Amino acid sequence: MTTDKLRVRGRPRRFDPEKAIGTAQQLFHAHGYDAVSVSDVTTALGINPPSFYAAFGSKAGLYARVLDRYNATSAIPLAELLRDDRPVDACLAAVLEEAARHYAADPIASGCMVVEGTRSNDRDAREAACTLGLAAEAVIHDYIGARYPQDARRLTDFVSTTMSGLSAKARNGHGLDQLLATARLAGLALAQALPTRDCARDPG
Repeated sequence: MTTDKLRVRGRPRRFDPEKAIGTAQQLFHAHGYDAVSVSDVTTALGINPPSFYAAFGSKAGLYARVLDRYNATSAIPLAELLRDDRPVDACLAAVLEEAARHYAADPIASGCMVVEGTRSNDRDAREAACTLGLAAEAVIHDYIGARYPQDARRLTDFVSTTMSGLSAKARNGHGLDQLLATARLAGLALAQALPTRDCARDPG
C-alpha cells in the first residue's frame, strides 16, 4: 500500500504545460481575462487547483505566458510587413489590413488579445498586455522614424488607435468586410498624411 501511494505521488504531471497554455489562450481570447476564473481554466485543462498553481503560480502568471505564446504565434507579423523596399504608407496600410484579417479570423475569439488585455480590470494582466502593446508600437514608430522622423509619433498614434478600434469592432461583431473597409479608409488617410517624397529614396 505504501509503495502504491508513493507511485501516485511521484508520477509525472498528467498535462502538457505548453498545450495547457494553448487551451488557456483560447479561453482568454474568447472571453477576456477578467471573465475567466481559475476554476474555468482548471476545468478546461482537466487539472486540480494545486496542479494549476504549481505549474503557473497564478492566473496572472498563466496569462503572461499566454501573451508570450500569442505574440510568438498569432500576432501580426510586423517584421514581414514593414519593409524598407516599399513606401511607408503602403506598409502601414498593409499592417492595418492584416490586423482586420487577424481580428476577424475566429468569430469566437475575435479582436486582438493584447489590445483587449490592455482594458483589463486586473493590474498585472493590464500591465503585461500594455508591455507587449508598447513594444509593437515601438517597432512601428522606429520604422516610420527611419524615413519620416517628424511624423513618427503622430502616425504611430494613428495606426495604434485604428488597430484598437478594429479590435473593438471585431469584438462587437463586425465582420471581415467591414473591418477591411475601415482599414483601407485609414490607409488612404495615411497616404494623404505623409509627404509625397520618400526621404529614404530621395535625400535631395
